[in-house]
Amino acid sequence: MLEEKKDALYEYLKNGKIEDFNKTRSQGLNMDLVDANFRACDLRCADLNGLDLSGAYFKNADLRGLDLSQCKLDGGSFLNAKVSGVYFPDCFSAEEIMLSLQHGTRIRRK
Repeated sequence: MLEEKKDALYEYLKNGKIEDFNKTRSQGLNMDLVDANFRACDLRCADLNGLDLSGAYFKNADLRGLDLSQCKLDGGSFLNAKVSGVYFPDCFSAEEIMLSLQHGTRIRRK
């Protein structure tokens, strides 16, 4: 179930305040981004690495250049997301990622 989180860090991401998000995250604050809705968000330059983004919805989001290699992405959906230069975790096959990009399927570990 997609959620609109009641979290300041989530609001920073949803409103394009990436610098504020990165600064606040560097202070070690916890955040819950499981099942978060990032539809059409520009997340370039956001420090998301290592976060649990399981079930997150990234339809039409701009993720270009992000390092997601240490993120939990199980069940995430990436329909039409911009992913040029994104590092995905090795546990997801290229085919699985392409199916999600083209059809919106939720990604699963290989």
